[in-house]
Amino acid sequence: MVEMDGDLLEQVHGLLAGERDAIANCANVAALLFHGMERLNWAGFYFLRPDGWLVLGPFQGKPACVRIGPGQGVCGAAVLARAPVRVADVHDFPGHIACDVASRSELVVPILVGEHVVGVIDLDSPEPGRFEAADGTLVARVAAALAAGCDWDAPRGA
Repeated sequence: MVEMDGDLLEQVHGLLAGERDAIANCANVAALLFHGMERLNWAGFYFLRPDGWLVLGPFQGKPACVRIGPGQGVCGAAVLARAPVRVADVHDFPGHIACDVASRSELVVPILVGEHVVGVIDLDSPEPGRFEAADGTLVARVAAALAAGCDWDAPRGA
C-alpha cells in the first residue's frame, strides 16, 4: 500500500532542487523512502556498471549484497525488463538473492536515462505481498525524477 504518495514525490523533488550529484541525491532518496514508506526493512540503490554487474549504492537498512551479476535476482530481472518488478513472496522467485533472510517481498524499479539503465531502486519488506501496483507507479515516478534531476555518467548500462 502506498503511504503519503503525493507528499513523498513532492519531497523527492524538493531534495533534488539545486543538487545534481547522483550519489548525494540517491542517499537522501534512500532515507526518504525507508522512513516515508511503511513496512520496509531495506531501501536503496544498485548502480549498473559497464560489465553488466549491479554495484551497491546508497541505502538504508542492514548491510547488503555488494555485487549482483547480470540478470541475477529481482534487481537483475528489472534491468533486463527495463520495467518495475514486484514480487509478492521472494521465496517463490527463481534465483532470488537473499541478502537479508527477513525480506519476504520486493519491488525493484530501474532508473532509465534515455534508453540506458543506470541503476535500480530496490525496496524490501519483511511482509509478504507488501507492494501493490500503486507502489510500483510511485517508485517509477521517483526513478524518473532521479533520472532527470541528476548528472549521471555517460550512459554505461544496458
